[in-house]
Amino acid sequence: MNMIISIIIALIVFGILVLFHEFGHFIVAKKSGVKIHEFAIGMGPKIYSYKGYETEYSLRVLPIGGYVRMEGEDEESSDPRSFNNKNIFQKISIVFAGPLMNFMLAILLFTIMFMYKGVPGTIIENTIDNLPAQQAGIKEGDKILKINNSSIKNWYDIRKTISSSTTDTIKIHVKRDGDVLEYNITPKYDDGKKMIGIEPRYEKNIVSSFKYAVKQTFSILGQMIDFLGKAIKGNVSKDEVAGPVGIINVVGKAADAGVVNVIFLAAVISINLGLFNLLPVPALDGGRIVFLLIELIRGKKMDPEKEGSIHFIGFVALMLLMVFTIYNDVSRIIK
Repeated sequence: MNMIISIIIALIVFGILVLFHEFGHFIVAKKSGVKIHEFAIGMGPKIYSYKGYETEYSLRVLPIGGYVRMEGEDEESSDPRSFNNKNIFQKISIVFAGPLMNFMLAILLFTIMFMYKGVPGTIIENTIDNLPAQQAGIKEGDKILKINNSSIKNWYDIRKTISSSTTDTIKIHVKRDGDVLEYNITPKYDDGKKMIGIEPRYEKNIVSSFKYAVKQTFSILGQMIDFLGKAIKGNVSKDEVAGPVGIINVVGKAADAGVVNVIFLAAVISINLGLFNLLPVPALDGGRIVFLLIELIRGKKMDPEKEGSIHFIGFVALMLLMVFTIYNDVSRIIK
């Protein structure tokens, strides 16, 4: 795909993710009675702005984030509607709402995706030639009821139960023409993963799509937390980390493969954005939550100006990290 189009698609995707994130902060702050000076998408000089009743809504030139500028967030304020004059639980709710909206957006995007392509169910659509399930006698149309005596409700249960099995042979109960049949199957390994060679029948309904979207979101979130743990231990190479340029490149490739792939990638990036913002680092939502928890334990407010200075240092560190990731992305692409 043309690089310009890839960049445009990536900017649209990232803009939507930032919009949802900042809207989370915005709407909870509004409901909590906080005075909001500006709702901004992007950083740097303004491209466009609109002044509402008391809030300025702006679009800025650098598509690397956004912010909700609230009264009394990083400075002293006697205004009763200032952020710092709200109770501790309101403040934590306002800060946490941004990442929460990213997780909710991921669930929404996955739900849309599964409504379009369907959700893999427990009925077998196809058995793969010369693999264990077909060799054992399992057929198309069989409905999987149990694996190793564990009840099966969806395709996620099938994958999880097979992969976590500690025995060489797994016992599968299927329903066929009203009869319940039992098969003992020895899985094969492919890239370290157990497989028996079955493909699911896909079902399209909103309830199943939503349930599977929630499972998918938490599954990917778990994988990201695991990756983060490895990164902290130094078990991750720089080639496994992508910045803005890398994301544009990946989104462009996803767009070549179709809109479903873009939706999937947007959901994954949204989860990543939510998790990243919850890291206990100054300038990020997680860092602000840490300060608020300290305030809760101490029983008195932190000095907003000192806290603001710490968050500014954190912001500078994050900008330096972004410069490194951009350099790393460009170096990897031009190799």
